[in-house]
Amino acid sequence: MKALVLGAGIVGITTAYELHRDGHEVTVIDREAEPAAFTSYSNAGLFAPGHAYAWSSPAAPKILLRSLWKGDQALRFKFSTDLRFWKWMWRFWGQCTPERAALNTTRKVKLCNYSMDVFHDTVARTGVQYDGRRGGLLYLYRSEAALKAAAAKSRILSDNGCRIETLDREQVAKTDPALASVKDRFAGALYAPDDESGDCRLFARNMGDWLKTQGVVFKFGTTVTGFETAGDRITAVVTDKGREDADVVVLCLGVYSPHLAKQLGHDLPIYPVKGYAITAPMAGRNNPPSIGGVDEETLVAYAPYGDRIRVTATAEFSGYANDHRPEDFATMLSTMRMLFPDGADWDAASFWAGLRPMTPEGTPILGPSKCKNLWFNTGQGHMGWTMSHGAARVTADLVAGKRPQIALDGMLAAT
Repeated sequence: MKALVLGAGIVGITTAYELHRDGHEVTVIDREAEPAAFTSYSNAGLFAPGHAYAWSSPAAPKILLRSLWKGDQALRFKFSTDLRFWKWMWRFWGQCTPERAALNTTRKVKLCNYSMDVFHDTVARTGVQYDGRRGGLLYLYRSEAALKAAAAKSRILSDNGCRIETLDREQVAKTDPALASVKDRFAGALYAPDDESGDCRLFARNMGDWLKTQGVVFKFGTTVTGFETAGDRITAVVTDKGREDADVVVLCLGVYSPHLAKQLGHDLPIYPVKGYAITAPMAGRNNPPSIGGVDEETLVAYAPYGDRIRVTATAEFSGYANDHRPEDFATMLSTMRMLFPDGADWDAASFWAGLRPMTPEGTPILGPSKCKNLWFNTGQGHMGWTMSHGAARVTADLVAGKRPQIALDGMLAAT
């Protein structure tokens, strides 16, 4: 069958790969000039089932309220006149109970672990390079109380297939010697030895090149504007460059998915949540980190790969604007200068802000739509890199009429 994938971020690229693997004739459409040029452009780089907690937690409402007068909060929002924002926020608030947080986390981690397996199979089959690093990830805690609470909380991950170890500060320094000089700042860490890191954008672009050699067609600089339908099927996708016929269409347009889905009678609960990223060169530095991690005090994440380090932080509910100011990166830079003062050339860092396609639950929207030949694979939020491979395989299985390898409870769109 001829399959159209709408979107060439990491979710669209992995979907194209899985559909091609199943023998479909695949075309990918994206408004940008190349793969991974929007949300996936400066992804955190952590492939992290060991950090698959739902953002909608009992602590989230207080953090968001504090952000109205304290600008250093990891979660923050700005007042908006957008009714879609308030509708989304109301649903998010409804997920911030212990029971819902546990359920959403369980669903997330199961998809993340499955995605890790699919990812390893994909890399083995294709040999696509992405500056990957194995060896685990460190989740650092500054107080004994925080570390003890985190260890208890992590049981929901370990109960669902993640290996999680509790390390004291000496073990932290042994696991990553770059932290030895600052080990006394921390009580210890949770260590997820199976977590990884790598450059999501590099993977997407190299996979795009590999797919081209296999006959997959890419149409860049092309904006999808709507659909032609007949009965309960899409007959063509309409773009600013003309129409595209297809037997199967998969919607992977991230924060813009709701705009198109609305034309077909769907109200997808996806809203943009802005994240900030720094990329700094590590070449020639004396003590860069050997593996990635998260400083849980500031929720600043870092991932070394190749000759650079990526640093990310903040979840800002501020609509579709992706602008940024120098002060937005102050906490990130101060955290990294403390952790790895000579780990990178922080004065040569570049700065970026992007929009994560979040659902209130934190799980993606997968599966069938009201149109029999349109499928959703969107809303992966802050874990697009980690979830993308598994979500793509699930999508390809559904298109083929097969039962996916994991349950999709809570991930299906209302039809």
